Amino acid sequence: MKLAIERAALLRSLSHVQNVVERRTTIPILSNVMLRAEGESLHLTATDMDLSMAASEPARVEAGGSTTVAAHTFFEIVRKLPDGAEVMLEQPPEASELGLRAARSVFTLPALPADEFPAMDLDELEVRFAMPAADLRKLVDKTRFAISTEETRYYLNGIHLHAAGAGPEAMLRAVATDGHRLAKIELALPAGAEAIPAIIVPRKTVGELRKLVDDIDGDIRVAVSPTRIQFILERAVLVSRLIDGTFPDYERVIPVGNERKAHLATKAFAAAVDRVSTISTERARAVKLRFDDGSVTVSAVSTEAGRAEEEIDAEYDGEPLEIGFNSRYILDMLGEVEGETVRMEMANPAAPTLVQDPADTSTVYVLMPMRV
Repeated sequence: MKLAIERAALLRSLSHVQNVVERRTTIPILSNVMLRAEGESLHLTATDMDLSMAASEPARVEAGGSTTVAAHTFFEIVRKLPDGAEVMLEQPPEASELGLRAARSVFTLPALPADEFPAMDLDELEVRFAMPAADLRKLVDKTRFAISTEETRYYLNGIHLHAAGAGPEAMLRAVATDGHRLAKIELALPAGAEAIPAIIVPRKTVGELRKLVDDIDGDIRVAVSPTRIQFILERAVLVSRLIDGTFPDYERVIPVGNERKAHLATKAFAAAVDRVSTISTERARAVKLRFDDGSVTVSAVSTEAGRAEEEIDAEYDGEPLEIGFNSRYILDMLGEVEGETVRMEMANPAAPTLVQDPADTSTVYVLMPMRV
């Protein structure tokens, strides 16, 4: 194998691909990225056996071939090379090392044979459709903050995707919850996605996908089976196993008919919660909201750090109410609210609170209160 490639192009794809590789693995080949020179391109592939990413960049290939090298080391070398450098990669036949030259730098890297690199077992991906990158970004951004990190409840460690409704009213719905909060968004069901099975896309896959679609304006092609999902982008392909579990019946926790309603200015509310929660030293960083006619008072108490209280204007309809929340959960949710105001619908201090963005009716949030 022998080729030349621009550093910027190599770094662009390598920065995405190497993220898939786990820092600690007992299988040496899984620490490596596979490099395959073919035609006028360099193809890069990495996997952790659950998630696989492939990317390609234009290159001047003098001799085709493939090999694998340590992904993180290779990435750090390329990252530290001077801007504008041309990277020369060469591995003679039967050699066990890859040579890298750029400017005045020369590296010799241990290599493992490409035929030892595992291939992602792609079963038949029956459902295929395309959706705008902007819609995919929205689905992820509006829900991923609520994904659980508790490994024992593995079925909550991802975003639940499924079709809801039928005919012209059919929607693609994304839901995430960690048991303390819930985020739900639905968009028009893309053509071809009518038969999509109910799936759970893992948290790591969601994170890597979000990075890939950050600067894309066109459509993303998606293929789904009950066990795999594939995303095809301009220069990259992401393939992931799905979480093998049943997502809970989330609709039961979305309250209906909460009579106490408040409208608050989004930025003022977030700023008040952020300031007041500074005083809270607990892990949950609890804050209390006291709703009254025309205002809401945000407060926190700590035996170590003292007390804090701030009053902001609010439109509130109902009897006076005191209710406590994890301040981090409030701020995560408000960070995704696009409108100038946010609406909270409450029943009592122990019941789930429904939160909506009047500027985005496609999204619903639920917050579970806590004792303060």
